[in-house]
Amino acid sequence: MTHLIRHTLHRQQRQRGITLIELLVGLVIGLLTIAVAMGALLISRGVSGTVSDASEIQQQGAYAMRVIGQQMRQAGSLRLDLFPAAAQAAAASNAFDHLLPVALEARADPVSGETTGWTPSTDTIGFLNDGPIVGFANDNTEILTTGTSAAPRGSQIANCLGNQPNGTVTRSNFRLNGTELQCGDGTAAGFQSIVRNVAAFQVRYLMQDIATTPGIPQIKYAASSADVEAAAPNSWSKVQAVEICLELFGNESIDMPTGSTYTGCTGTVTYSTLAAPRAQRMHLTFRNIFQLRGQGQTGAVL
Repeated sequence: MTHLIRHTLHRQQRQRGITLIELLVGLVIGLLTIAVAMGALLISRGVSGTVSDASEIQQQGAYAMRVIGQQMRQAGSLRLDLFPAAAQAAAASNAFDHLLPVALEARADPVSGETTGWTPSTDTIGFLNDGPIVGFANDNTEILTTGTSAAPRGSQIANCLGNQPNGTVTRSNFRLNGTELQCGDGTAAGFQSIVRNVAAFQVRYLMQDIATTPGIPQIKYAASSADVEAAAPNSWSKVQAVEICLELFGNESIDMPTGSTYTGCTGTVTYSTLAAPRAQRMHLTFRNIFQLRGQGQTGAVL
């Protein structure tokens, strides 16, 4: 009887646990769960990287257009003379100084150390160092802060690099160097990068034509600086606006469906034709037209 009880207990103990098949099934289910989780993680990372890449490109494009637009819109602006020669004679007998006339300077004479000054009709816009260059008269008049004991500040005028030149003219020169959009002060050694990953930088000029149809001005596109200079005389003074187009590409590698295209500065571009570092990268195109507000004030056009 005792032997029978022991044999029964021994059989029950041997039946505890799981079989090899059950263990393998459990491992397979666990591996499938991990595989699904890893796939979801990779997809989430890919989507997050693409969104982050697009956001960065948008920010870079907006910044570039803001810097270029700020300088383009100021091109040709004139300094406001708060105490012109015509008003100096009347100042002695006029107690109301705030009623004295003011005037916009038609040109800027060279300061100490310079050989040439600044003339709006010729120095507002041009082409230098493989890119457009714009300029406006510098104003070194000190600006006072509010308060009787406030220290004077310098002029708030600055070029595309944020520098405040001490000369007669404030210049900003833009060019594409490799895949970098650079800005300089008009000298060959003064360029600095402002935006990277630039695939294309296209500049077109909108010129005012008053000769073809007298009395009815027309706006015509010039595709290059050579086309502008061909419209002599006073060719650059006829430029009333500038169209800027930028193509920027991202850093994240993405899978593109066969035949994918995008619209660039010169037309439709097929992704499969792009080489490194642009291959399998997101591309966005930015285009804007900036009016030269100071053009024509003292030039030969209007």
